Amino acid sequence: MSSTPVAGSDDPAIVVVGSINADLTVRVPRLPEPGETLTGTDFRIAWGGKGANQAAAAAALGARTLLVGAVGDDENGAGSLADLRERGVDISFVEIGGEHTGVAVIQVDAAAENTIAIVAGANATVSAELVSDALARIEGTAVVVSNLEVPDAAVERAAEDAERRGWAFVLNPAPARPLSAELVARTTVITPNATEFDVLGGADVLGAAQAIVVTRGADGCDIRVGDALTRVPAASARPVDTTGAGDAFTAGLAVALLEGRPLDDAVRFAAASGAIATEGPGARGARLTRAAVEARLGES
Repeated sequence: MSSTPVAGSDDPAIVVVGSINADLTVRVPRLPEPGETLTGTDFRIAWGGKGANQAAAAAALGARTLLVGAVGDDENGAGSLADLRERGVDISFVEIGGEHTGVAVIQVDAAAENTIAIVAGANATVSAELVSDALARIEGTAVVVSNLEVPDAAVERAAEDAERRGWAFVLNPAPARPLSAELVARTTVITPNATEFDVLGGADVLGAAQAIVVTRGADGCDIRVGDALTRVPAASARPVDTTGAGDAFTAGLAVALLEGRPLDDAVRFAAASGAIATEGPGARGARLTRAAVEARLGES
């Protein structure tokens, strides 16, 4: 990690604390049943990880974006970092260590649905100290985004430090695992999908966050603030691959919040971002831009 502060700009920033993976994707006619072997039709290696995907999407939407994470000293790590640099993500706070870069194995069927298995690798080494060091060097206003592909201590520190700085904290609770009450209470917006919402205990557990936004794919999403529930329809899409759609949604939400948009408007911006992300192969294969999102919003 660079010891030079990313300081030098007090422009508002998205700071993502999260994972960096190499995605190994196989296209199959349908998702296999347990114990079943299917013949795939295509294989590709692409750069992913929820943290890296969220950072790449935020940068594509025009936000100053920094990523806090870790990769291995290997080809997958080098490739991941080169891709992030090209996409305009500041990687000054990405550590390069002894563990291998994280890996995700993805199956995508003819309907663009997917299953994903991950091996954490270097992502498991992301520490609370790394997070605090990074956030302490950020000047100006920020929205901090995190997910659960890095250790709990790193996520909890991101929430604590964001709260102390008066910054919004957006948590994408995937892959779902039990969350501490303190973490939920420090969260500005939590963005589970419908399955994660149920697994995590629903509104009874997640209601301590300022807002819950439950994504439901083609069925749109729900905004829960206290006892109030608002349904936001899905943006139009021509899906090719849903991998990374939730990451683009979370990034779009964070960018919109950074710009001061009301939550309802921020969720609509996020929904359009997520819809566009399904229209290309892999997590970052779609042409996600601010102009594309604004145009998609204009269609509704």
